[in-house]
Amino acid sequence: MYAIGYDIGSSSIKCAILNCATGKTIAQGSHPTEEMAIQSPRPGWAEQDPELWWQYVVLLTQRLLRDNNVEAARVNAIGISYQMHGLVLVDKNRRVLRPSIIWCDSRAVEIGRKAFDALGNEFCLSRLLNSPGNFTASKLKWVKENEPALYKQVYKAMLPGDFIAMKLSGEIRTSISGLSEGIFWDFERNAVSTELLNYYGIAPDLLAESSSSFSHQGMLTHTAAQELGLQEGAVVAYRAGDQPNNAFSLNVLNPGEVAATAGTSGVVYGVSGKVCYDRKSRVNPFAHVNHTNDQPRLGVLLCINGTGIQNSWLRKNVAAGMSYVEMNAQAATVPVGSEGVVVIPFGNGAERVLENRNVGGQVFGLDFNRHSRAHILRAAQEGIAFSFRYGVDIMKEMGMNIDVIRAGHTNMFLSPVFRQTVANCTGARIELYDTDGSQGAARGAAVGARLYASFADAFTSLTKVDEVHPAADAIGETESAYKNWLSRLRGSAGE
Repeated sequence: MYAIGYDIGSSSIKCAILNCATGKTIAQGSHPTEEMAIQSPRPGWAEQDPELWWQYVVLLTQRLLRDNNVEAARVNAIGISYQMHGLVLVDKNRRVLRPSIIWCDSRAVEIGRKAFDALGNEFCLSRLLNSPGNFTASKLKWVKENEPALYKQVYKAMLPGDFIAMKLSGEIRTSISGLSEGIFWDFERNAVSTELLNYYGIAPDLLAESSSSFSHQGMLTHTAAQELGLQEGAVVAYRAGDQPNNAFSLNVLNPGEVAATAGTSGVVYGVSGKVCYDRKSRVNPFAHVNHTNDQPRLGVLLCINGTGIQNSWLRKNVAAGMSYVEMNAQAATVPVGSEGVVVIPFGNGAERVLENRNVGGQVFGLDFNRHSRAHILRAAQEGIAFSFRYGVDIMKEMGMNIDVIRAGHTNMFLSPVFRQTVANCTGARIELYDTDGSQGAARGAAVGARLYASFADAFTSLTKVDEVHPAADAIGETESAYKNWLSRLRGSAGE
């Protein structure tokens, strides 16, 4: 039997088909070939069309089935990973009412700040584990305030993965992990927060009913099956936000285990077995995919908005005509510290790790007589690695140990400069695995559909492809470069 996994990103849609008997991926791909556009009708806004995600899911599925001669009848389980914190609104006819307000949109920052003060910092942190901030609940409140006529038509408010699941099964559901990422979940009461909904004036029935991340969540409809080329009745058996799912794809499920990713955004995600929070809400605890009331599993998430998107911007505007491989090679020609060039990578909206400040992307120390494009490329990768270190230090203050970081051998972790800088500045060993979010979603679907009896069975074929240790001879130079970067950041952020 086979399981299919979708990863609904803001850059592309990825898909993998897993042979559950062998644990091997038999088909994998992404669409489109270039990064999907993010619409920004006003500064700080970021939107995408949910129906376009679905169109790409259909095109990609058809292509993978056709090009790999996959027997559709053998695909029995479907899993979904998706970009977190987005908002999708549909009416009673399940029609999309407006473009999705996606994860890096910062229009609701002030709404979340006011809610934090009005509900009380202690209440928000101890019960929601976060400030309402710029998360999904605050985005929904923004629509209520600013688009009241449209808001009256809303039947359900969903996360991006819930929308794709609706297109697959016709059912509108979500998960506890999803509700927590939207800052709707009260961890003391183990229910949706009535206090938050009442403060925002949001009716509870606008939210979908929740189920376990690993469970029977609907079946593929006849219409969707015909569009995709799959078999009607396949079970939608798993859904998770992209970062909990990335952790799951790396078999990061227990306290002390840490995952990282560096796609459009960059993330370090550590699992805690107890309720914990950062008093400034710079890193964010959410219910992990295996969280239960009896056995808490929280994923503490450090998110850096400007990671792969910065690298993409550099390729289009600074390194035109170069591939990422060539950019990585050129960055490696410059010594640690980029000979004084510093890049602040926060050019993709308000950053939670900076207490929702939007300091923008910045370059410091550029000398036209000494520095080249290679210096900017290396400084950009170092800047992203240093932003990881900045957040890791906060997580350590919360009592978390970060000695080993697992990541997929993909995106920016393909760069020797980036992964070595992360190892040197955090002191952690980096383990790289041959997996990604779509493969994780396929494994999750197989677990949810009981095609695997346990998590351990799902990961017997997970392959480690490389390991990076801190380089003793470069730790001192890296630390000096980090302190220079940190000084520039603090000046920019007004600290």
